[in-house]
Amino acid sequence: MTDGSVFTVEVDQNNYLPVDAKRVDAIVTVSAGDGAAGPAPASEVLEVIVIDCSTSMTGSKIRAARQATVAAIGALRDGVSFAVVAGNHVATQVYPTHGTAVADDGSRSAAIRVVERLRADGGTGIGNWLMHAGGLAAAHPGSIKHAILLTDGQNGESPQYFANALDGVRGAFTCDCRGVGTDWRVDELRTIATAMLGTVDIVADPSDLAADFESIMGVAMGKSVADLALRLWTPRGASVRFVKQVAPTVEDLTDRRTESARQSGDYPLGSWGAESRDYHVAIESRPGRSGTRCSPGG
Repeated sequence: MTDGSVFTVEVDQNNYLPVDAKRVDAIVTVSAGDGAAGPAPASEVLEVIVIDCSTSMTGSKIRAARQATVAAIGALRDGVSFAVVAGNHVATQVYPTHGTAVADDGSRSAAIRVVERLRADGGTGIGNWLMHAGGLAAAHPGSIKHAILLTDGQNGESPQYFANALDGVRGAFTCDCRGVGTDWRVDELRTIATAMLGTVDIVADPSDLAADFESIMGVAMGKSVADLALRLWTPRGASVRFVKQVAPTVEDLTDRRTESARQSGDYPLGSWGAESRDYHVAIESRPGRSGTRCSPGG
């Protein structure tokens, strides 16, 4: 689960519970300090930038989106695989025209030239955008796969189509979502960010987009582990009520569990750099006799 990087896990809980207590709550702090193996090799990183180019982006928003994308491209490390996707009612890959490019001075300049010509037109099909990014991610198994998604409007797809698209890419890459302006639906982007273990935020002033994109990319370029999981073992007769990330952002991971062994399950934590996150874990169990200890076999 850690590929040799330096991780520490600390558990803080109340050790003194009533004899008839059925629930145990704990805060689990997972940390990857500066001693972890630095950023992953650039050849093991994929970055996809997905920009809303629908009609509602006309004017200052599309100009700001172009500037933000240019800033993000400029922050790519040499050797990172990347692609830029323009989204309206369909997903159109604008650089490169298919597959992915490898970041260097030439490819960054070429991508910037294309981005500077982006225009706003058409509707909004976010599920389509996600599926296109998922196809790119599938071609880079084992890599740290990250996407930035920017939109200013409401998705025009049917709820079922969008849900199916999101289910199809869940776990394929992490995705940080940004809504520019005030017309976008917070619940839509939060649903994406939660499913894709990313962040969601509003950028009310389009002029702030470039700095925000550069910051997102800086964090993404510092990741060292592609897929970390928190494995929980529970004694016989006990069950996990929930697992929630509570810092630095709040995310419910309960339904993301995959069984790993008898009485054990894994909860995906996404890609990591040098950072620390806190998780609230709640366990329900039958009350035992005072002084009884649980063991992995019991």
